[in-house]
Amino acid sequence: MKPIRLPQPDSPTAAGVPEIFEGGAHSVVRRAVVIGNGFAGSENQSLGLVRALGLYDQHVLYRVTRPRGGINEWLHWLPVWLHKILYYVVTKLSICSRITRANKLSPFPSENGGSAGLASILEADVKHIVNLARDAYEKDGPLLVVASGRDTISVASSIKRLASEKVFVIQIQHPRSHLNRFDLVITPRHDYYVLTPEGQKQVPNFMLRWITPQEPPDEHVVLTTGALHQIDFSTLRSAASAWHDELAPLPKPLLVVNVGGPARYCRYGADLAKQLSDFLLSVLATCGSVRISFSEKTPLKVSSVIVKEFAQNPKVYIWDGEEPNPYMGHLAWADAFVVTADSVSMVSEACTTGKPVYVMGAERCTWKLSEFHKSLKERGVVRPFTGSEDISESWSYPPLNDTAEAARRVVEALAQRDLTLRP
Repeated sequence: MKPIRLPQPDSPTAAGVPEIFEGGAHSVVRRAVVIGNGFAGSENQSLGLVRALGLYDQHVLYRVTRPRGGINEWLHWLPVWLHKILYYVVTKLSICSRITRANKLSPFPSENGGSAGLASILEADVKHIVNLARDAYEKDGPLLVVASGRDTISVASSIKRLASEKVFVIQIQHPRSHLNRFDLVITPRHDYYVLTPEGQKQVPNFMLRWITPQEPPDEHVVLTTGALHQIDFSTLRSAASAWHDELAPLPKPLLVVNVGGPARYCRYGADLAKQLSDFLLSVLATCGSVRISFSEKTPLKVSSVIVKEFAQNPKVYIWDGEEPNPYMGHLAWADAFVVTADSVSMVSEACTTGKPVYVMGAERCTWKLSEFHKSLKERGVVRPFTGSEDISESWSYPPLNDTAEAARRVVEALAQRDLTLRP
C-alpha cells in the first residue's frame, strides 16, 4: 500500500494550471491532526490512514485520556467529562483510599512520573485545535482531523461544529448516532451486524430500539472488512531490513503465533491456552521455527500455560516483552501466522501480508466479532487452526487492503468539497 501522491504545491497541476487558479490554499489539505484515546489499537487506525494519505510527516497527535487504575476501572463506561469530574470529587474528598481498601482494588498507577490525575497527560483541547484550524487556514488551508474510538467522538464532533468550513473531520469506528456530525465515518462492516437477519434474531424485540446503529450506512460511511493500521509494503520492507540479521537465518518455515487476550465478544482463559499449546505441538514437526508473542492484554493465566509448555523447546522462541518489540519483524519474515480470534487489529494486520493466517478460537466469538471471522473465512483469507496443518504447505489470497481503499474514499470525499490533498 503506497501513500496517495498528488502534484507538489509549487508545481503545475495535472491539468497544467497553477494551484492559485484552482482555488488557492483554501482548496488544498496539507496537514492533519490525529485525536487518539491512548490505546494503540485505536490510534494505529488513525495513523495508518494518515500515512496512506501521505500526511504522516505533517500530522500532530492529541489524546483524550481518562484517569486509570483503582476505582477508575469501574467508571470507564461513563462519558469522559463525567468520569473526570467524579474522579476529581472522589480525590478531593479523600475517600479514594477507603474505597480502594473496601473493594481490594489496586492503587492508582503513576503516569509520566506523576499521579494518574487530570493534568498528568496533555489533553486534546477543542478550543486549541479549532484555533489551530482557523489561524493557519489562510496559509495552509483546511485541517484534516482524524479521530478513532468512543472517547474521541465528542471532541471530533465539537471541532466540526465550531470550525466546519476549515476542517474535514473523519471518525474511525462507528459513533453509534448522529453521523452527520462528521464529514466521513470509516467503520468495519460487522459494526452493522445488528441490522442483518442473524443479528436481529439475537436481540429481544423490546431491546432493538436501543441497539445501534439503527440505520443502514449512507453515502458518507466507508465500510471496511477489518481494522485500519499502519502495515503496508513500505513498512514491511523496512521491518524486513531492520530484523534481517535476527530472523533471516531461522530455519523455515517460520510460524509466528500472536496471542491476545479475552475480549467482550470473545471470552476464553487457560482452556484456550492449553488447546493452543496442544495444536502447536501437533504441527511443530512441520515447522522450522516458531516465535510466540503475547500482547499487553494477555492475562497471566493464558501466557503461563504456553510458556510452561514451550520455554525449553529449542524450536520455539517466546518474546519476553522487552524492547525492541519484534512484531513488525515477525510480520515481514513469517511464513505463516496463528492469531487468537479476539483481536480484529492483529488478524487484519496479518491478513495484509497475503501469507497463511490460521485463527485460534473463532468459534468462541459472539455477536459482531463472529461476523468478522465469518466474512474472512468466506473470502478464503483465514482458516481455523486445528492442529492438523502442515505449515510447510503454503496458500495465498488477495491481501486485505482496507487502509488503502479507505484512503481512496477520503480523496473522493475531499473532491466533493472541492478539496485536494497535497502531501
